[in-house]
Amino acid sequence: MDIAEMLGIKKEVLDLMRKCEGEHANIFKRCEEIAEFNTAKVMNAFFNNRVSETHFIKSTGYGYDDIGRETIERIYADIFKAEDALVRIQFVNGTHALSTALFGNLLPGDTMLSITGEPYDTLAESIGIVENKMSLINLGVKYRQVDLINNSFNFAKIKEELESNKIKLVFIGRSRGYSTRESLTIETIEEVIKYIKEIDKDVLIMVDNCYGEFVEKKEPIEVGADIIAGSLIKNLGGSLCETGGYIVGKKECVERAAERLTAPGIGKECGATLGKNKEILQGLFMAPHIVLNAVKTSILTAAMMEKMGYVVSPTSKVNRTDIIQSVTFGDKEKLVSFIQGIQSASPVDSFVRPEPWDMPGYTDPVIMAAGTFVSGASIELSADAPVKPPYMAYLQGGITYESASLAICRAISNIS
Repeated sequence: MDIAEMLGIKKEVLDLMRKCEGEHANIFKRCEEIAEFNTAKVMNAFFNNRVSETHFIKSTGYGYDDIGRETIERIYADIFKAEDALVRIQFVNGTHALSTALFGNLLPGDTMLSITGEPYDTLAESIGIVENKMSLINLGVKYRQVDLINNSFNFAKIKEELESNKIKLVFIGRSRGYSTRESLTIETIEEVIKYIKEIDKDVLIMVDNCYGEFVEKKEPIEVGADIIAGSLIKNLGGSLCETGGYIVGKKECVERAAERLTAPGIGKECGATLGKNKEILQGLFMAPHIVLNAVKTSILTAAMMEKMGYVVSPTSKVNRTDIIQSVTFGDKEKLVSFIQGIQSASPVDSFVRPEPWDMPGYTDPVIMAAGTFVSGASIELSADAPVKPPYMAYLQGGITYESASLAICRAISNIS
């Protein structure tokens, strides 16, 4: 029995995969070089912080003097070239980490400016774009927004906002989220940060770094961002972390976020790790390679779907800045069938048939394929979509390239 027969993949789809792999060998090689560089960064941080088995010890209760937790946070600061870090299992998801950073660094009367349009859907209630009595807006923080123009920053409007309003924090979304815009490269982020700081050197710049870690050689802190945040069940968890999030950046920004996560006067001093230090450290050690697998999977998906006539973003031969791959189906049935095909090729719950549903935090019904070892882990192969025109699927992750590439073939066989 061959691979196609074992997995229910059409032979012509498998042949298409082999063809696309050959055509993109040089691009895969470039991604491997980035992964090697980022692996060296991680190894160096582990060496410098003298990681040992002692750092795996479990703490409970208050979690005072947890040397493993403190070492993890020094390692994160080293890797990201930041002054400080907050890496905690108490963060329930990336939205929680981002929201904590915002609430910690914005006070009533302050103004926040988003320069990449509306932030990711799940932040809408935290900010108050969607009504919530506990939002930043309802607590007295002002919110302003500058939309992108043709996937580029509106520099003139950004300047106008900075000069006419006292902006405390500028927010940048690196990844596209559920939008049709392109994700932002580090080079692009560096350009706009330099522009902003020339107008107002004191404004805080925050980047939503979800899905972007280790995709490029640099991270936003290295090009001038003051604070970034994300999830441990995405890139940095290396598929091993079962929960958690991180915030890194300037020491004062991280300290404010820590006092929001716990309580004023407690900050970073408390936080039991409950035996999770080992998976955080091992996941981080694995992360550059796992991210490589996810990036290669996205490139392959783009290449195959392009050959079949679908609109994809990013296209298969451009440089990547995150692990997200979108495919526009233009048809509800094909969208649903593709995502169901991804679920059917998942290692967990392959027998489950996902259907659109009203998912908390989203304004439209969402269909999600997420047959993952860690529930909702976006670094594992998953695909999801708001079920609305233009019927665009967002695919991310892949613990191993081998399994993820075959899963893509199965999903394509489901619609071809």
